[in-house]
Amino acid sequence: MTKTSFKPRVFSGIKPSGGLQLGNYLGAIKRWVDMQGPNFETVYCVVDLHAITVWQDPAELAAGTREIAAGMLASGIDPEKSILFNQSRVSAHAELGWIFNCVARVGWMDRMTQWKDKAGKNAEKQSLGLYAYPSLMAADILLYHATHVPVGEDQKQHVELTRDIAAKFNHDYKTEFFPLTTPVIEGPAMRVMNLRDGTKKMSKSGESDMERINMTDDADTISKKLKKARTDPAPLPETLEGLAGRPEARNLVDIYAALSDRTAEQVIAEFAGAGWGTFKPALADLAVEKLAPISVEMKRLMADPAEIDRILRKGAERARAIAEPILARTYEIVGLQRG
Repeated sequence: MTKTSFKPRVFSGIKPSGGLQLGNYLGAIKRWVDMQGPNFETVYCVVDLHAITVWQDPAELAAGTREIAAGMLASGIDPEKSILFNQSRVSAHAELGWIFNCVARVGWMDRMTQWKDKAGKNAEKQSLGLYAYPSLMAADILLYHATHVPVGEDQKQHVELTRDIAAKFNHDYKTEFFPLTTPVIEGPAMRVMNLRDGTKKMSKSGESDMERINMTDDADTISKKLKKARTDPAPLPETLEGLAGRPEARNLVDIYAALSDRTAEQVIAEFAGAGWGTFKPALADLAVEKLAPISVEMKRLMADPAEIDRILRKGAERARAIAEPILARTYEIVGLQRG
């Protein structure tokens, strides 16, 4: 049996469908920035191939890809420390995705909760790409022999599927070529909720712009939205347990914790007994301090799309240097002829 040694490597990606909002930043990008450093090689991707599982306006898709990249750069993703690129520049993603389509089982796809949620009663009208995209996600990860993937709780199932595909490939071809990737789920505000309804996830497609903090919002808008966020009449409790059954209150505490790099328990300890007239302005000031500079830098970057494209092209070259030998070896293992 062929054995492969795996260096610590992180892979994660984000779709360019709609604009960036606070949930994307706290649940993903901020964590990616924190993982840059000596412990991991970090590979981050704008997954534009995933975006077209539902129809996208071509011009908006191109602009959205640059906007996501600008947001990642403005948030602290360093293209010298990390590999940053958009997925469609590296064709090996689609090639390995097809091989994994032939490894994954239909029953595995049927069990994907996000497929059930998105398809609903209209499954027959959805694209084959939407049904099979978890297999492409596995290819995204395993194409770089990624050992760790930072994800939210709602994406954990897809990393577990990635492990199943890797294990089945290794078993079928009597090899240990692909790693069993570890999902990394940690920290507060992994799931940022709607500012008007704390039982719903913050979304780019919500009905009202007041439901979310967009990463392009200016300082005044950020402050206004947080000060007007829905709460309940009760003050903050003495302990975190006191937030049970208070989704809007818990959401704002989690956002404060994530922005200040503290735990929710520490935030409660500081603000125990405080009313919303105290807490909301403090949260608004903190959010403006942390987010407004990102908004300013995003707008600066988006004014120079050629520079964003240059960074993505350079990142894609570095990505291909890792991906192409792994894909070539996969072809050899499967018995496919390329030369």
